Amino acid sequence: MNASSKACAASGESLSWHQINWRGVHGSVRRLQARIVKATREGRWNKVKALQRILTHSFSGKALAVRRVTENRGRKTPGVDKETWSTPASKTAAVLSLRSHGYHPQPLRRIYIPKSNGKLRPLGIPTMKDRAMQALYLLGLDPVAEVTGDPNSYGFRSHRSAHDAMHQIYLELARTTNAKWVLEGDIKACFDNISHDWLIANVPMDKVILRKWLKSGYMEQGKRFDTEAGTPQGGIISPVFANLALDGLEAELQKEYRTSRARNAAKIHLIRYADDFVITAATPEIAEKARQQVAEFLAIRGMALSEEKTKIVHIEDGFDFLGQNVRKYNGKYLTRPSKKSQQALLGKVREVLKQRTAKQENVIVQLNPIITGWANYHRKAASSKTFSKMDSIIWRMVWVWCKRRHPNKGGRWIARRYYGTVNGNKWTFTTAVHTENGKRVISLRRLTSFSIERHTKVRWEANPYDPDWASYYEGLIKTRMMTTLKGREKLLTIWKRQKGRCPICYQAVTRETGWDIHHITPRAKGGGDQLSNLEMLHPNCHRQHHNTTS
Repeated sequence: MNASSKACAASGESLSWHQINWRGVHGSVRRLQARIVKATREGRWNKVKALQRILTHSFSGKALAVRRVTENRGRKTPGVDKETWSTPASKTAAVLSLRSHGYHPQPLRRIYIPKSNGKLRPLGIPTMKDRAMQALYLLGLDPVAEVTGDPNSYGFRSHRSAHDAMHQIYLELARTTNAKWVLEGDIKACFDNISHDWLIANVPMDKVILRKWLKSGYMEQGKRFDTEAGTPQGGIISPVFANLALDGLEAELQKEYRTSRARNAAKIHLIRYADDFVITAATPEIAEKARQQVAEFLAIRGMALSEEKTKIVHIEDGFDFLGQNVRKYNGKYLTRPSKKSQQALLGKVREVLKQRTAKQENVIVQLNPIITGWANYHRKAASSKTFSKMDSIIWRMVWVWCKRRHPNKGGRWIARRYYGTVNGNKWTFTTAVHTENGKRVISLRRLTSFSIERHTKVRWEANPYDPDWASYYEGLIKTRMMTTLKGREKLLTIWKRQKGRCPICYQAVTRETGWDIHHITPRAKGGGDQLSNLEMLHPNCHRQHHNTTS
C-alpha cells in the first residue's frame, strides 16, 4: 500500500496506527474543508451537506478525529464506560469503529469543577468514542462556522485568542474620538440553556447525529438524567455550538444604524470571546438600547443576560474583561491585570507554600509554571508596575515560608541557605539539583524578568480553512512562535531550520500543537545534543517515528 492510499484508505481497511501517513491525512481533510468554505460562501447548502458527509465518512477524517482526542489534555479522563485509548492498537480499532449507522452516544459523566466565585461549574464528560465522533463532525462544521461567524468573535476559534479580543477593545476605545460608554455583558449559564430546538433547526450538520448528542443525558451518582436544554461543557463540539448560537449578534446590533454615518455616530461595536462580551456605545442611552437588543436576541435561543453582572460603565471608571482591567486615566487608555486575577495568582502561590515540609526544589518546580503562565498572559498589557508589585508580595510569601520551616534560625542563615545571586540579583530564591548530567541550578522566576510585548492581532476576515489565506497564517504563526521561543535560541534555530514545520507530517509546529526534541542519531548510538542532530517533532509524530524505526 503506498503513502497516498494509506492516508485515504477506506474505513474498513486494516491499518496500523503508526503506519498512517499523517501528511496525506491532513492534506485530504484540508482539501475537503476548503471546498466546504467555498460552498458555504456561495450559499450552496446541499453541496456543503454532501461535502460534510464525504469528510465524516473518510478514513482521513476519522484518523484525525481519533488523533485529536488521544492527544489533548483530557485524553486520560474516561467517560461512563471508563475507557481510554492509550495504545496504538486501541487507536486503530477506534478509527475503524467510527460509523454513523447504528451510532448511539452514551450518557455524559457529570463532574463539577470550582469557579472563581466559589460556586461549582458542571462538566459533562463524553466517552472516548463520543468525543471522537464529535471531533469528526467538527471537522466538517468548523469551516462553516468560520465563514458565518461574527468578525469580532475570538473565543474557541483557530488562531484567535483573548489577546486578539483585548487588542480589538483597544482599537475601539483608545482614541479620544472613540466611544465613552461600555456595556459589560454576562450570559447566565450560557452552555446550560441553549435551546435544543434552535440548535437542531440552525446548526448545519447531520440532524440525526446532533439530536442524539443533545438528548444523550448524563449520569450522576449512578442515576441517569435527561437533558432538555443546553450543550455540555466538556464536549469537543460544544464551544462551536455556542459560537453558532451567538453569531449574528454583531449584525443585529448594527441593523438599526443602516448608514455608515449613523453607525459612526452610535459608535456601537461588539467584541466577544465565547460567552463574554463588551459592547461600546456613544451614550448610555444607546448602550441601554443595545442591552435590550441582546436580551431579545438571546431569548430566541433560550438564553438570558445575568442582570447582576450586566452593567453599563463609563470608560473613565473602567471595567474588567478576560482577567484584565480596561480604563482611561485622564484620557490615557491602559490595560492592566485585574485585581481579581492578581488575587487568583497569589492564591495559587499560597496553596503551593502551604507545603511546609516540601523541598525547596519542589516548590520552585511547582511555582515557576504558575508564574510563567500568568506573566505570559499579562505581558501584552501595561503590566510593568503590577509585575513589580506582585514580585514583592511573592518574595515576602516565600520568605515567610522559609522562616516557618526554620523558626529557630536567623535571617542571615536563611538567606545563605535559600538565596543566591542570579543575573545580578542577590536575593534570588535558588538551589542546585542533581541530574543525570551533574548539578543544575534552578531559580524562582520573577515576573519582572518577562518583558512587555505587543500582540499581533489576527485580521478579522482571515479564514484558516481558506487556501487564499495560507500565506497570511504562515506569517502569523511565525510571528507568534518567534515570541514564544524568544530567549530560547537553540529551539528557535531548530524551528527556523525546519521552516516551522514538523518533518514527519509537514504541519506547523506551534505552541498549541506542542513539540518533542528528537535526536536524529540516537544518544544510545553516539548521537549528541549538537544542533545538527536535533529536530522538533509533534509528540505523536515522535512516537510514530520511533515505532516505525525500532
